[in-house]
Amino acid sequence: MAQFFQIHPENPQPRLIRRAVEILLEGGVIVYPTDSSYALGCQIGEKSAMERIRRIRRLDDKHNFTLVCRDLSEIASYAKIDDQAYRMLKSLTPGAYTFIHEATKQVPRRLLHPRRKAIGLRVPDNVICRALLGELDQPILSTTLILPDHDEPLTDPYDMREALDKHVDLIIDGGFCGLEPTTVVDMTADPPALVRRGKGDATLFEE
Repeated sequence: MAQFFQIHPENPQPRLIRRAVEILLEGGVIVYPTDSSYALGCQIGEKSAMERIRRIRRLDDKHNFTLVCRDLSEIASYAKIDDQAYRMLKSLTPGAYTFIHEATKQVPRRLLHPRRKAIGLRVPDNVICRALLGELDQPILSTTLILPDHDEPLTDPYDMREALDKHVDLIIDGGFCGLEPTTVVDMTADPPALVRRGKGDATLFEE
């Protein structure tokens, strides 16, 4: 059975944050809130946890996971970012954006886009999420919590508990955090190209 933590959305309890990170470091799969919707997450190097997430969502090996990062400096460890891109990301993070960048060698090959060697990264504007990332001191490998027979992400932690109690190690109840997906921007294009409109303001990337 999954553990179930009710964490305050504005003042996360440090004890619960530490225990959630311990679960990640032990190879666990967690459900946690972001600034766009709830997500499934695990530690980057945990291949078996990543495969569990694939089974939960029935994803094939072509699905691209996202690295959820604490800040811009952490993004720079996993993505090749020039000065112009850095200034743009600095103005938009934290926020509900996913940026596709050419990956550095620190990103495991199995996480990369098969043709472009690119990776999606983001810095969510969510207090619980940022507390987890600060305690973990590395990105969380993530994907949106959309079950195979659903069109939208789950929003009620008690529904998540009913559906996923035997499939994940921890469900964090951080209150309602939304349904709208992130805005996705391909930073490998010149100029950066809008891939998907979402919660983040997309006007900067529209022609």
